[in-house]
Amino acid sequence: MDGVEQVEVVVAHRERATLRVGDVFLKIDADQTRADVEVEAMAAAPVPTPEVLWRRPPVLALAALRGTALGRLGEPSPASPAAWAAAGAAARTLHDAPLPPWPRRSPDEVAADLDAECAWLVTNGVLPAQVVTRNRRVAEAALRPWTPVFAHGDLQVTHVFVDGDEVTGVLDWSEAGRGDALFDLATLTLGHPERLGDVVAGYGADVDLDVIRAWWSLRSLRAIRWLTEHGFDPRPEIAVLEGCDDTWS
Repeated sequence: MDGVEQVEVVVAHRERATLRVGDVFLKIDADQTRADVEVEAMAAAPVPTPEVLWRRPPVLALAALRGTALGRLGEPSPASPAAWAAAGAAARTLHDAPLPPWPRRSPDEVAADLDAECAWLVTNGVLPAQVVTRNRRVAEAALRPWTPVFAHGDLQVTHVFVDGDEVTGVLDWSEAGRGDALFDLATLTLGHPERLGDVVAGYGADVDLDVIRAWWSLRSLRAIRWLTEHGFDPRPEIAVLEGCDDTWS
């Protein structure tokens, strides 16, 4: 059938799915609270976001962004240092914006969740106990009180689109809320430590690099079970944990 757009499955698991049809992305989410946050966060964020074409729960239709993703976890990024710096500048613009109404988890809640995930990793033989212990020790630096900012909450490299050295948009705002600025920077640079200097330069403020490295360990420790149970490959996160060195902390 000539002229009929193909349907591409971008991501799909038990909680949500994203389909692409031509220049339109269709996001299907079982939890409409997440979809509510996404729409409201995109409207409030002072950075480029996808245009909302229409919404008919449980489906949200978004226009495609110009350019390509900044990179992918587990693969070298083709983006320039200036593009990574622009991503850091976009994060700073977001973090300087007025706080959104949605709360995020406290350090104590994160710590309790982290301990449960570490126990699961060891009990199920996913990682050697010494790797888990070393990363849990490094992660401790992230479990401190933080001043909340308007945080994206899931600022992965695949969620930041660039065209040349320009950020054209940021995707997937369902985890937005009042969070730790350094968690966003750590999520952006997870698996790309060589790009951290570019991001920090673009961010334009003093940041605690030890805390960013702590979030690398913490996010990876917490992600592996979810990724495994939802059919995703956790090897990039495992590689981050295996590459952790006590000199990080």
